[in-house]
Parts: sequence; structure tokens; C-alpha cells
Amino acid sequence: MTLHLDRTTSDPPLSATEITVRGDSAAADVLGALLHQSGATVSRFPDAAGEPAHVEAAAELAITWGGPLPEVTDEASAQAVCGLMHVHGRSQGSPRGLGLDYCATAAGVMGGTGLLAALLDGSRGVTTSVAQAAMLTVSQYLAAAGAPEAEATALAPGGPPFRSADGVLFEIEALDPAVWQAFWAGLGVEGRVIGAGWRPFQFRYPTATAPLPVELHAAAEGVTFAGLVEHAGAAGMSICRLHEPNSTGGPAFELATVDVAVTARKVSQAELRRVLPLSGLTVLEAGRRVQAPLAAHLLHLLGATVVRIEPPGGDPLRGMPPMCGANSARWLALNRGKSAVEIDIKAPADRDRLRDLVRTADVFLHNWAPGTAERLGLGAHDLASVNPRLVFVHTSGWANRLADAPLGTDFMAQARTGLGALLRPADEPPAPSLMTLLDVLGGLLGAYTTVAALLQRERTGKAIRAESSLLAAAELLQLRANGRPAPGFRRPLLGDGGWTHDGKSVTDDLASIPADPRFAGVVGLDSDRCPEVLTPWRFR
Repeated sequence: MTLHLDRTTSDPPLSATEITVRGDSAAADVLGALLHQSGATVSRFPDAAGEPAHVEAAAELAITWGGPLPEVTDEASAQAVCGLMHVHGRSQGSPRGLGLDYCATAAGVMGGTGLLAALLDGSRGVTTSVAQAAMLTVSQYLAAAGAPEAEATALAPGGPPFRSADGVLFEIEALDPAVWQAFWAGLGVEGRVIGAGWRPFQFRYPTATAPLPVELHAAAEGVTFAGLVEHAGAAGMSICRLHEPNSTGGPAFELATVDVAVTARKVSQAELRRVLPLSGLTVLEAGRRVQAPLAAHLLHLLGATVVRIEPPGGDPLRGMPPMCGANSARWLALNRGKSAVEIDIKAPADRDRLRDLVRTADVFLHNWAPGTAERLGLGAHDLASVNPRLVFVHTSGWANRLADAPLGTDFMAQARTGLGALLRPADEPPAPSLMTLLDVLGGLLGAYTTVAALLQRERTGKAIRAESSLLAAAELLQLRANGRPAPGFRRPLLGDGGWTHDGKSVTDDLASIPADPRFAGVVGLDSDRCPEVLTPWRFR
């Protein structure tokens, strides 16, 4: 597919910049697309001496396949060795390869973020790898599997999509147990079954599988899709059929200056240059779940000080087992190294406290529901009047590009954009992956968008409003899509020595990775013995 690449500002951050992108991989294609939209004049050459991507600009970027993990030599081996085949296959009970080049796509976005950071800082170059990007995409699953308190019990397979009486495959989403109860009770399902299904449905995000009671699938198959849509609307359930692969033709991210009647001092490049590219910058992050917290985590790895805005009592996800010390292992994978302040955004006095924090911040990043920030008086223009150099970033679901959009969550976005058909080979039914592919890729894209906005701020001296989305992440992932994968595509084989794919062993025990010497340059243990994916960039 072709991504629509309109530049969303008349003076994008890389205007008048000439960049050469070499490589014949998804990483190179994604880099070319993102850098073009960032304003650069991009020359593309499908050669990189075996590397996935190489960028020549004022700063140089090299993306290798394996980096510190030389076993990774292509997309399939990245998925096999780094555990993606294992996580993606959990819902089916055995390892499965992703039908799209997810690891290389993630590496392209991540490498682009490093390149922009190098340009902002004045570094000469940066290196990263597809293997390091791949490990970052499974960091939550790795942390949970390797936590000291992790349970050794096997995860049962299962999960959506559901099928209606007229054969339509569909996904549903509910964030409130009352909505879940009302939807299934209206279809005649017993209360004990409804209750038994809620926990695996909610836990499909952290576990990548959802062994739902068979009675739920049976109840869905008793009603036409039109009837289910009507019933879902009455119950408050978000519902979306699995679409064919599609693109709405929008940008990967949006940047716009925010004009306020205040004169701000422009900071020189010399003032910005520190040990890491974003050292000395402060990010306020008001994020939940994966997308915004991961974006802020990457900014922290680039040197920024990140302060989380949490509700009174703290983020409830801190207590999700398994634990590493005082915090959830999964939570640490996204939030390690951040500080936090508790603020009730519904309380006027606490909103004033937040505005006080904004006065000295560089970035305010959130993934609140559309319109929430503006309704609370915390929108881009509101906060720019407090800090006329603020970069305001919204990591959203749909970027207001779909009139009929369902709830903006990972699996609904996969269903709406047709990824279910592209992720699985033609001899399997279409189905979104229960690995949080778009939340993670959306987080990577959120980090890229933030650094692009910081560059734009240096050009203009003004506050910048920026937005990325799960929809844009899905479109980036489809850049090289060409119909459904062939039957058996990237399907591992089970032999006497375990699962293999094209001669490479498939990692199906994430807990073993921290002690495996092959991963020593990619994964470490923190002070609480929790597995952590190490910084994926090297600057020079």
C-alpha cells in the first residue's frame, strides 16, 4: 500500500534537509516515509550492503539486523529468536510467525527517532538493530515471565475474534465490567459464564491470550451481525467487524505550531547538547496502559527526565502481578526510571498544580480520550499560554480521521484496519494478534513524533501541538503488504530439539532470556531482579 504523506505544516522540522536512505527492507521504507513527512528531501536506494537500512544525513544512522544478537539475520529470525513467534502464537497454543515485517517496521520507527535525536543534539551518528527493536516490542511479556514472583503455569490458548450467525468475524471491546455484563446477559448467557470470561478478556492485553468460555462464542453465533451491532449499541459495547486491509490515506503524524501572545526565548543547539540527546529536557506524561507510557519510556532512554501524572492513589497498574519489589514487572517495563506526582485532573486545584508543572516542562504527553484535555482546560492552546515553548503530544487511537471509529484500543484498531487478514497465512482464518502490536508500534511512533516536534520547536521558537495514532501505526505496518501471506508462511516446525524456523531455534521460554549469554548485550536485570531491555541506541 502507499501511505499518504502530506506534510502537516508549511515549515516541517527537516525542511531543506537532504537525506539518503539505503536498504531494501521495511525499516528502510518506513524511514523514507517518516523522514519525507518530516520535511526532508529523501533519496531512496535499495542497497545497504546487507544492512536493513542506512541513512546518510548531517547525522548518520545504521540499522543492522542483529546488532549485539548476531543470530538475527532477517525478519523471520528476529521473530523467532526474540520471542515474537512465541507471544503471537500463545492464543493458538504454539509459536506462529507474524505475516508482516513487524520487527523491521519497529526498527525503522525506532531508528528514525534516534536519528532525529542525534540531529537535535548535534551527534555525528547513531546505530541500532532490528533485534533490539524486536526485544523492545516484547519487553512487557519478558518482564512478566522473568519476574522473581512469576508463576510457572502455562497460559491456555483462546480468544477473539467472534463469529456471528451470518459468518461475520468481529471484535468487541469493553473497559467497564458492567458493559461486559450487560452485553452478554442480553444474549442469554448465564451470569457465572459472564463472570468467568471477564478476567481472561481483560488480561488478553498483558498475556496475549484469552481462554474465553465456549458459551460466549456460541451466544455470538446465535445472532446476526446487524443484530449484534444494535444490541452492542444499547449495552455500550464497542463492536467492529474484521475489515479487509485498508488505509484512510492520512499522515503518520501531525505537527502544528501553537500561536500565543507571549514571546519565548529560543534555546541554542549548544545549550541542548548533553551526554544523551534529550538530557536536560523534562517530559510530563499523563498516560495509561501502553502507548503513551512506552513513548515516554523511549524519551527517558534518550536522556529526558520523565514525570508521570498519576491519579490519586497512584497508577493501579503498578500492582498488577507478577511483582518485582514494590511494582508490577509489566509496569516497570514501561515506566522504569520515571518519577511520579499524583494529580486529580477533575479537581480545579489539582489542574492548577499541573499547569504549574507545565511552566518548566518541555513536553506534555498524554493518551486521554479525544476532547478530554480541551474539556478540562488542559488542551494545547491552554497549556501553551502557560508555557509558550511547550511541545504538546497526543498519542491517540484514530487522530479524528474516522467518522465511525470504534473504541481506540489495540485490537479494535487491528480489526478496523484489516491487519487480521495480513498477520496470518491464507490457510488460517483472519484474526488480530493478541500481542499488543499497535499499542507498542504506536508508542514508538509517539516517541518519533515527540522528537520531531522538539526539532520543529527549535526551528520556530514556538509551542508545538503534535499527534500520532494507532491508525497511523497500522498503516506504517502495512507499507509493504501485498495480499495475504501464503499458506504456512513463517510457521515453525516442532522437532526433537524444540520449535525451529528455517534452522533457527524459536525462543518459547521468555524467562530463560536474561540468563542466556546470547542476549547479554540486549537484556539485563534491574536492582529488583526484573528483566529489562537495555537502551537500543548507541550515539557517537
